[in-house]
Amino acid sequence: MVKLKAKSPKKTIPVKVVAPAKPAVKIAYRKVKTILISQPKPETEKNPYSELAAKYNVKIEFRQFIQIEPIPAKDFRKFKIVPTEFSSVVFNSKNAIDHFFRICEEMRTRMSQETKYFCVSEAVALYLQKYILYRKRKVFYGNGRETELVDLMMKHKDTERFLLPCSDVHKEGISELMEGKGLNFEKAIIYKTISSDLSDLKKKFNYDVIIFFSPSGVKSLFDNFPKFKQEKTRLGAFGKTTARVVQERKLHLDIEAPLPESPSMASALNQYLMHSNKK
Repeated sequence: MVKLKAKSPKKTIPVKVVAPAKPAVKIAYRKVKTILISQPKPETEKNPYSELAAKYNVKIEFRQFIQIEPIPAKDFRKFKIVPTEFSSVVFNSKNAIDHFFRICEEMRTRMSQETKYFCVSEAVALYLQKYILYRKRKVFYGNGRETELVDLMMKHKDTERFLLPCSDVHKEGISELMEGKGLNFEKAIIYKTISSDLSDLKKKFNYDVIIFFSPSGVKSLFDNFPKFKQEKTRLGAFGKTTARVVQERKLHLDIEAPLPESPSMASALNQYLMHSNKK
């Protein structure tokens, strides 16, 4: 008698369910003739934007969408912040540098030569030369990204108390990163950001591309043009916070920086124009 082996039960192989990929944001590539940069015109004629204008035969205009109002020392004192009590100062813009040292002068305060300065980029760091003997100070700077700047500060976490001079309307990114890393810091509001008067642009406000560099710039657009409709206008944004505010306004974003392939707005514009204005 032959014994038959019982068949072993079939093993069930678990199938990994992969969520469908999110559709890529469709970018509208249409020929560009005019671009509005919501910042002051560069001081020198030779700059990345002038090179783009010549390369792609586009007209680039500059207009500051926001204005800065200083907070007087008498009002700043109400915050009970004494700059000299901090061993390190963090700067993420040239405006912050200008108004920090203005406040110090108005308060007749002199920062110690041992004070450390942490700057978001080399350009911001070099701007410190306007106020300090740069080579004789401890200055650290990142590559323009707030994450790298915070990483630099983390190396001094146990020994430093940081002061972050900023505007009343500021990007929360860097302060959130600093808080998340447990850095000992305090924000100091030293100037106000208000919308510029753009009423003179009403008759010719018909640009193919508008570039924003801050959430305040987006707010200024709607303060001046409450009925603004995007239609065929393409929008660009520098920074995640600015990009988010553009999208929260139910607007379509076509140009964004910084990204790995486009660390600056000029490089992001170049990438876009390469497609939109190709011959």
